Amino acid sequence: MRFLLDAEQAEFGRTLDRMLTAADTPSVIRAWAGGDAGPGRTLWGRLAEAGVFALAIPEAYEGVGPLPVELALSYVELGRHAVPGPLVETAAVATLLSGTEAAKEWLPRIAAGEVVATLPSGPYALDADSADAVFVVDGDTVRLAAGHGPLRESADPARRLFVPEGGEVVARGARVREASDMASLLTAAQALGVGLELLRRTVDYVRQREQFGVPVGSFQAVKHRLADALVGLEFARPLLFGAALTMSPSDIAAAKLSAGEAAYAAARAALQLHGAVGYTEELDLSLWLRKARPLRDAWATPSACRARIVA
Repeated sequence: MRFLLDAEQAEFGRTLDRMLTAADTPSVIRAWAGGDAGPGRTLWGRLAEAGVFALAIPEAYEGVGPLPVELALSYVELGRHAVPGPLVETAAVATLLSGTEAAKEWLPRIAAGEVVATLPSGPYALDADSADAVFVVDGDTVRLAAGHGPLRESADPARRLFVPEGGEVVARGARVREASDMASLLTAAQALGVGLELLRRTVDYVRQREQFGVPVGSFQAVKHRLADALVGLEFARPLLFGAALTMSPSDIAAAKLSAGEAAYAAARAALQLHGAVGYTEELDLSLWLRKARPLRDAWATPSACRARIVA
């Protein structure tokens, strides 16, 4: 099967790319990592105006979705530009609450970008300090967290982790499995975007850096390393959009596994081919390098994905 985005979808992706390129996301990421959510919230509002969050919201709640393919396309671009914040979690909350008694209160505000929402993946809730609402799932019951504990250590400073404290019940009969699947799919999309950007930056670097009077990108070993990274990412791409079409749990697991591993491989290649400079925080590359491993493990680790595919 050959799957291609249509002209309207492709143009939507290009529009997001242009908007995020103009937004200077490295400065936004650094501010977010330092606890200043102001620039990130401004960018969040612009994403809402572009319709990104409305793609996860049913029309009954002032959205235009759910449209998983368009969401996956959007989140690839968000990953390519390393946009910080609980982007995946907000879309997952939209799925979680859809059809519950809390939907009318929260979903229109999420679609409009008025509410940044998050919920835990494992013990930690991403960016709970910057979110307007932190939801905690207990079976098919959803609670609105009363607060959160101290900031926990993270491999990516722009992924700020907290342990939420459960509060009042806001919904029952939540779509927990569907929300988890949506989160896994969109995390795969983010990972793919991160990997693509790491590869692009590395290709640009090896074309410029010279050794023995020639660009290092002309060396066969470097070409092979970059080709391996490209093949992994390009194999992950159709799995991602195929999973967005079917929303099958096994397809989503395959996409998450493939995109996460491909992004991590691209990060290793980027780090090694940049040499010692790749370790420096001053280089923007580090903002993407630090995301690859957390995204590989968030919302279903590789081993969990393999087990789900086998099952």
